Amino acid sequence: MLEQEKIEGNEPVRTMKYAVLDFETTGHGPHDRIIQVGLSLIDNGQLSYTYASYVQPEIPIPRFITELTGISENDVKHAPTIDEVIVEMLPLLDGRILVAHHAAFDVGFLQRMLEECGYESFQGPVLDTMDIVRIFYPEIPSLQLSMLANSLEIPHYRPHQADSDAETTALILIHCLERIKQTSLLTLRRVVEILDPNAVPMIADLSDWLNVICLEREQLALEVETEITKKSFRGFNLAINEWGNDTPIDFDQRADALPDQFKQLLPELRQRIATTFDAYEERTAQFEMMDAVAKALEEDRHLLVEAGTGTGKSLAYLLPAVFSSAKNKQKVVVTTHTINLQEQLRQRDVPLLEQLFPVPFKSAILKGRSHYLCLRKFESKINGRQYEWNRDEFVTAAQMVVWLSETSNGEDDDLHLAGRNRDFWKSVASDSDSCLNRACPWFKRCFFHRARHQATAADVIITNHAMVFTDMLVEHPILPTYNHLIVDEAHHFEEVAVNHLGTSVNYYNGVNALLELYSNAKSGIIPNLLSAVSIDPELFEASVIDTLQDAIGEVISLKEKWESWFEQLYSVTMERMERNSQEPSFVVRLLPDNPPRAWGEISSQLREWLNPCISLVDRLDLVIRDVKEKIDDYATQAILTDANGSVMALRDLSMKLHKFISLSEDQYVYWLEASPNYRSKSMQLNMAPIDVSAILRESIFETKDSVVLTSATLSVGQKFEYFIDQLGLDTSLSNDRLMTLQLASPFDYRNNVLMTIPRDFPIVKGMNGEEEFVQRLVESLSRVAVALQGRMLVLFTSNKMLRQVHERLKEELSTKSIQVFGQGVESNNRSKLTKLFVDSSACVLLGTSSFWEGVDIPGDALSCLAIVRLPFQPPNHPLVEAKCDLIKAQGKNPFMVYSLPQAVLKFKQGFGRLIRTANDRGIVIVYDRRVLDTYYGKYFLYSLPGPKIEHMNDEFMVGRIHDWFYDADSKGTLNENI
Repeated sequence: MLEQEKIEGNEPVRTMKYAVLDFETTGHGPHDRIIQVGLSLIDNGQLSYTYASYVQPEIPIPRFITELTGISENDVKHAPTIDEVIVEMLPLLDGRILVAHHAAFDVGFLQRMLEECGYESFQGPVLDTMDIVRIFYPEIPSLQLSMLANSLEIPHYRPHQADSDAETTALILIHCLERIKQTSLLTLRRVVEILDPNAVPMIADLSDWLNVICLEREQLALEVETEITKKSFRGFNLAINEWGNDTPIDFDQRADALPDQFKQLLPELRQRIATTFDAYEERTAQFEMMDAVAKALEEDRHLLVEAGTGTGKSLAYLLPAVFSSAKNKQKVVVTTHTINLQEQLRQRDVPLLEQLFPVPFKSAILKGRSHYLCLRKFESKINGRQYEWNRDEFVTAAQMVVWLSETSNGEDDDLHLAGRNRDFWKSVASDSDSCLNRACPWFKRCFFHRARHQATAADVIITNHAMVFTDMLVEHPILPTYNHLIVDEAHHFEEVAVNHLGTSVNYYNGVNALLELYSNAKSGIIPNLLSAVSIDPELFEASVIDTLQDAIGEVISLKEKWESWFEQLYSVTMERMERNSQEPSFVVRLLPDNPPRAWGEISSQLREWLNPCISLVDRLDLVIRDVKEKIDDYATQAILTDANGSVMALRDLSMKLHKFISLSEDQYVYWLEASPNYRSKSMQLNMAPIDVSAILRESIFETKDSVVLTSATLSVGQKFEYFIDQLGLDTSLSNDRLMTLQLASPFDYRNNVLMTIPRDFPIVKGMNGEEEFVQRLVESLSRVAVALQGRMLVLFTSNKMLRQVHERLKEELSTKSIQVFGQGVESNNRSKLTKLFVDSSACVLLGTSSFWEGVDIPGDALSCLAIVRLPFQPPNHPLVEAKCDLIKAQGKNPFMVYSLPQAVLKFKQGFGRLIRTANDRGIVIVYDRRVLDTYYGKYFLYSLPGPKIEHMNDEFMVGRIHDWFYDADSKGTLNENI
């Protein structure tokens, strides 16, 4: 343990000595061995020496370890034994703080090896750079060593080599020491208070180390107290001041400074754009889109505009939107599907717009309320030490204290949270039911109310589809009144509408709501209310305390019944799965005329749960009102506000569950969903509208003056019919309120993309057909990967097939120095996998649904895109099945009206992953012969932006690809052109 007296001796913090350790091993198990050691020493804040050695493991090195690290049997053949290495290492550890990245792994191996070699275990302090980085770099997106080094601009030349990893970790620690030096003393002291070594022994060394730093800072008076006071509020260092002190805009003067119509401003904008960008080339399609958007806004009409990759959609709709708002003093709302695009608009496009637009304007980002931190809840949690008492919770709390001194918006998307840390966020996130509004001492610094205030004052509000539909459902909308809406990533609009206009209930909805009421004798709403009431019990009738005490047993009983009910639901789901082995996933549709066998009993048990639950909610509601009338201090009001939020959540849950008992809503589809890995805890009940076109028509297209919808993929076969039908725009079309526009991409697809289709590839039919297909696919992918040295993204529609191909392809390419990464195998994290792919010199990346769009890999990193199967939705998914039933009942063909257009749009999205800039070139391979052999195949091919398309036998494909890719003038003779 570190001693505080060190700061008075000869070893202050700035001269502490560190030994940074990294091992490469044969694996993670108790019988695995060390194969390489790296130990970097830090003296006087500088990297001073690195010790490195291979180690003879005395067991074989698994192939996957050799692939990962590059360390082979030949490297360790004549290496020293661990006994010999330990003898050289121990003197280097003496008197030093031991540091590692993911210390539990490396220190665990060290202690085991010391014991096996007959030495005492290491007794010195241990620090984990993962904890330090999490706390002091709260917005770093990844803690994976290479990605972290890249974020901090630290070179990491040989990942998964122990000496390189140790040196990189040492440089990260040095970065952290400088960062900590710049952290305010108030924030640092708060972090130390949170990391209580008595509460969580596992963080004792980190706590002691930071405490020594604090004491040194205090004694050396490195910070002026008045500066700390100026930046603090209620004991926290904040990066923000009170909101509401904006500089007002003279709206009349601004409107008068603008011409009457956008087209009159366009010449000036063209000139500004040309002078702003180096090597500017005018995009005709971009200005066509600007003109169309401006016309729609000026004439109060709707617009569908499909704009290919590279058009510059964001600027094309933002400039007319700002003009319309500034000229007419009416807000324009811009909505996106992804947070990523929201952030792109905030960080890249809006600042550019501020340079280009001739008069000042205001923009604002507004997200769903749960994306913002509630400072009152956070203060209460920190001061009351309301933790789950695990290591992660304390580190997350410390991380967020540092984050508060840096964040200006308090959004969760700016904070690196993973795994169970999301649960911590949920406990301190803003929500309407537990908000004190103006009675809250944090109100003028509240992140949510700041965002809402900014939106009220803004000309253009940037939000997301989910927020638009959530706002439609609530009594008090969050978005200010608006009549002009611009929808980017519009191909997701209908899907998000279905999700948000439906209802879902999962296992954790009930468990978490009940645990909020009562977790244990010291934690939960009910114990807090009992404490508040017991301060002056004479104010209350005995029935109040009796109600609260009785409620504890009722909550425990409700939780037990809830868990039992979900176990039954899981059994019913699995029973249906066993009866139909062809089900692709654990999904069961609930039909009123054909419910599961035990549905009557399950519904009855649900009623037995709902009745006492509603009774409890009603009685707690009365208690809350009673206490609120008699005690008005802030602490009690805060407890009551949280109590009201929990009671409202439980009431809302009860109302949702009522909808599932009768299955009586004809316009909705019901289904159960579960995962075999998490059993009943994965259970979810879903209810969604089958057709949202009428809702969208009535709530959006008939109420808004103008709605602009844009995406790179809106048309099927060069027509908008499918999209118009799905969104309910048919009435607008017939009333001449709908304009449409298709803009081709400025990229040269004909010369820069070759699409090849192996015409002799097998068709998947049944289990035997799938095996033949997988084997041929592995062989073909392997040949192409070798020819192009990786640089391939392979898109699947089946997780099962991806895993089958991954295992075999990895084996095929293991001797060719080409890595294979698979979604759901190496990682589920799309960003992490994409980063691994880009950073690898030769790699094949296998992805499923989330890789079909939103992945941006420009340049040489991606040269080949393979589409394994046409992306048709599973026909037996309840929502797809219900939609098809409805279409069939209308006398239409479900395949042509719904399934095919859906697949074509996703196919276009997948195709779009390859070419991201004008200089990109590459190959697309479609391994599904249906694009050639079926009457509907032409819809897929004719929807593409004009690549060169050729089909040939598989044996000739690699040669043709090689010739085309490495010789742009090669024409080839072994193929037929389409």
